[in-house]
Amino acid sequence: MRKILSCLMSVMAVLFISNAYAELHVDIVAGGVDPTSIAVQKFEPIGKVSSSDAKMLRQVVEDDLKRTGLFRIVNHDAFPEYVKMNEMPNFKSWNAIKAQALVQASLKSEGKDNYKLEFYLWDINGKEQIEAQSLIASKKSVRRLAHIMADAIYERLTGETGYFDTQIVFIAETGPVDNRVKRMAIMDQDGYGMRYLSDKKTFVMSPHFSPNMSSVVFLSYRNDDPMVWVLDLDTGDQTKLGNFGGMSFAPRFSPDGNRVALSLVKNGITNIYEYNIADKSLKQLTFGNHIDTSPSYSPDGRYMAFNSDSSGSQQIHVLDLNTGKQKRITFGAGRYATPAWSPDGNYIAFTKIAENTFYIGIMNPQGRHEKILAGGWYMEAPSWAPGSRRIVYYETEQAEDGEGRISHIRSVDITGQNIYDIELKDGINGVEPTWSPKLP
Repeated sequence: MRKILSCLMSVMAVLFISNAYAELHVDIVAGGVDPTSIAVQKFEPIGKVSSSDAKMLRQVVEDDLKRTGLFRIVNHDAFPEYVKMNEMPNFKSWNAIKAQALVQASLKSEGKDNYKLEFYLWDINGKEQIEAQSLIASKKSVRRLAHIMADAIYERLTGETGYFDTQIVFIAETGPVDNRVKRMAIMDQDGYGMRYLSDKKTFVMSPHFSPNMSSVVFLSYRNDDPMVWVLDLDTGDQTKLGNFGGMSFAPRFSPDGNRVALSLVKNGITNIYEYNIADKSLKQLTFGNHIDTSPSYSPDGRYMAFNSDSSGSQQIHVLDLNTGKQKRITFGAGRYATPAWSPDGNYIAFTKIAENTFYIGIMNPQGRHEKILAGGWYMEAPSWAPGSRRIVYYETEQAEDGEGRISHIRSVDITGQNIYDIELKDGINGVEPTWSPKLP
């Protein structure tokens, strides 16, 4: 199996940032704000550089920024000038077309196998350079340069963590509704470079990344035995997590990567357990004659959100991993499931089912300030991008004939705005997506 990260990247950042306060700052909290106008110049080729690579990098940067809903890409035909690297822009000219930020970039070969990308970010109104970086990567992984560059621009202008240099692991479904083939797959966050991680023979579900991106934990029905497995992303090796004496499912890594939380069925009762990878021990965390599943750790590893029907209906509970005490946090109309703690610890995303409609929403860890982000016929499995700004989930819709089912992987902003599909290859339905941490 191909390595997921086929080429290691060397990234060097050289900053030439003014000491003056940068006035340009993008408001990412309020909904409905006007997007910031940003002009991205064509990448200046230096030496023997593929013009198609330079054009592609520019397009990827623009697409990354545009998809956030926070930026408006200035039309290239409106540019008043072309500013060469190491030259100052004519701020008055750029201000005349209402550009608020300007990006210059150059691309050159660095030895036989590498590219060097340099870029500058200018605040037009503030008349100052606010970011400058130099990045080096293998030509085989050149597209990552654009994502890293977009992350740097996003982070400088918003003050938040970027999420463009990331991947999504998911279940790719093909075939008719009554005989779907489920394969685990991985792709960049924009849908590029999709490749399969499992074959057609084995039914798989619920993939989740380890914090260091070295492996994926998932449910496999290999030999009709539903158990949790681990895939090594470097070698492609798959190993069973353990023999637990019952069906195990819904796995999730702890924030330190040393443990895996999972649901385990014993004697018809489903509780949550925690598997210690180092000493291969299994610890039971919840107890009772009900169904506890979908565990999700808080980012500090002190708490765990999960859904349980112990109150008579499916609701979200939070378990204190130090004391073993738990409390129910959802009391709204309907049923709640698949909690996912945000990386910053401020939110828990969830699936809600009420009045024959599925919803994706967020709330604080106490279960308050619930906000619905999306709703539809069937949607589930929210997962957070780094920085806690966006959520990826899947939505299944009925085909026009009422018989078929079409599943899309979608992303939504925490304001509930700017929902977009992550495009997949024709004939592929995407379900159960999980967003990765930033790539190493």
